[in-house]
Amino acid sequence: MNHGQSADSTGGGGETGGHPHRSGGHPNGSGGHPHSGGSHPHSDSSSTDTGERSHPHGRDYSKSPLVVTWEVTQACDLACDHCRAEADPERSADELTTEEGIELFEQVAEFSPEPFMVLSGGDPLKRPDIFELLEGAVDVGVTPSITPATTPLLDRETLERFAEIGVGRVALSLDGATPQSHDGFRGENGTYQKTMEAARWARELGLSIQINTTVTAQTVDDLPKIADIVEELDAAMWEVFFLVPVGRGEELQQLSPNEARELMKWLYRRSQSAPYRVITVEAPFYRRVAQEVQREQGSAGRPVGSTGAGNGFVFVSHTGEVRPSGFLGKSAGNVRETPLPELYQNADLMQRLRDRNSFSGPCGACPMTDDCGGSRSRAYAAQGNPFGTDPLCPWAASRLNGAHPEQPSD
Repeated sequence: MNHGQSADSTGGGGETGGHPHRSGGHPNGSGGHPHSGGSHPHSDSSSTDTGERSHPHGRDYSKSPLVVTWEVTQACDLACDHCRAEADPERSADELTTEEGIELFEQVAEFSPEPFMVLSGGDPLKRPDIFELLEGAVDVGVTPSITPATTPLLDRETLERFAEIGVGRVALSLDGATPQSHDGFRGENGTYQKTMEAARWARELGLSIQINTTVTAQTVDDLPKIADIVEELDAAMWEVFFLVPVGRGEELQQLSPNEARELMKWLYRRSQSAPYRVITVEAPFYRRVAQEVQREQGSAGRPVGSTGAGNGFVFVSHTGEVRPSGFLGKSAGNVRETPLPELYQNADLMQRLRDRNSFSGPCGACPMTDDCGGSRSRAYAAQGNPFGTDPLCPWAASRLNGAHPEQPSD
């Protein structure tokens, strides 16, 4: 299953700031994202809210992504309700080999500046060569983060190996504030206890951790208590994924656009005093909501920016297909045939996603298009058009419905 709905956000395109190689950090250097699809560390996320808008620390997203997530396998022993990958316990015979994985790391190292590298799944621990892969990444100068599933494979010895190898961050999923709510969502008893156990072991070993949470109508009421647990676990980051209805997630109930807006207001206010970074995934209008809260408060708060699918974030599937996001199932090519930097920089799909003039509908006409851009993954899931409108955005939804509810000034 994909942690945090994606497991590569560490995930996965990121929206608020940190550095996976430092305790308390985010990939863009301010707080901690191991990533983000998916699944940021790690999510397949395609859009996260980072501390800067689009070119943090001089990075030009048309040349180098902030986050590369590789879904090393779709195999996983869990059956999570929201799983993008619709994971299966058995591995695919067509996965990238160990040698191909090392070659992928070498390609990632060619980007300048170098992106953050997330190994996601499925469950990366289902690959018997996972430690060899992690060591291979470090050998070529890439610091990997990882999103392991909370199964018996994630024991203290495994975390000790992560620490010895030099893993930048470990992302763990927490989708409920109690064993009953979390285990029910994850489809396996004992996953809540394993998450708590793994988090405490990781911190004892000096590993930076982030907590990934998926927002659905089922999980939303637990978020305040989960926020408290994230603090208790001394996590560097809380990555909050707004459901994209793909894979098993198609069966889950999403929040309404206005419910999402109110939740984001709460998240942003909470982020102002939290000792960890708070980022959202697949919700780039979080930046607009943050600006709304700042106007209400009459003061500036922590900045919020955004990466997006193919625009600061790129996803490599277990078979080598290069996609803008783990939730956007269109391929720009395959790393078995074309190097990742060439596909990210030059593929027509990627270039169009970076061109906000290519967007249609309310997202195309929105005055915040350059700052937000909407979730391309959700637009594709809802309309089959990655250049269409994000139906979760309340401002876009109001225009789609021909209504004009309460709106802040643009």
